[in-house]
Amino acid sequence: MEILEIAREGNEGLATIKAAGVLRSGGVILYPTDTLYGLGADAFSDGAVDRVYEIKGRDAAKAMHAVFANMQMVEEYAEVNDLARKLAEKFLPGALTLVLKKKSGVEGGIARGMKTIGVRIPDNSFCIEVARTLGKPFTATSANIAGLSTRLKVDEILVQLDSNAHKIDLVVDSGELPLRSPSTVVDVSAGVLNILRVGAIPRAELEHAIS
Repeated sequence: MEILEIAREGNEGLATIKAAGVLRSGGVILYPTDTLYGLGADAFSDGAVDRVYEIKGRDAAKAMHAVFANMQMVEEYAEVNDLARKLAEKFLPGALTLVLKKKSGVEGGIARGMKTIGVRIPDNSFCIEVARTLGKPFTATSANIAGLSTRLKVDEILVQLDSNAHKIDLVVDSGELPLRSPSTVVDVSAGVLNILRVGAIPRAELEHAIS
């Protein structure tokens, strides 16, 4: 496991290149987002996504979302309807996860056995640059053991993951993150607003944005 501290000036570019390389080779990264630390892997690789499920001890039947660089990348994998566009224009990049119908032919990884995929475009330059450099999405799931709270410091996360921590190939350490709410998750795959989890963006703001 390699640890890179991006709080140091000039380190983010190196971390971006290394993270994209690890993801491209099927590895797993621990990385900061605009909400929490996450575990990243090639979002449409069965083997890579399975490693993330294993590290978290998460039920493989539960959906996992992914980081995209922009809406153009989203459109390569998902059907973006008018409601999704309206919410994206208002809240993305930001702490909103859009659940969209996957495009025909999109299979494997987070799309395996699913009709929809979860889309994140975080308000975080590192995440955006990694997705852009990689040229494809990578998983966006909190870096914690399933059922336990997510810690805000890398060393505490690694302690919680215990023996599973060694399965992470690269740690990108941005220092202690501020306490923030997780992303708000909305399913708009059917063209209507279905709020699955209220997080950083309140229900009232979502409803106002589409009224």
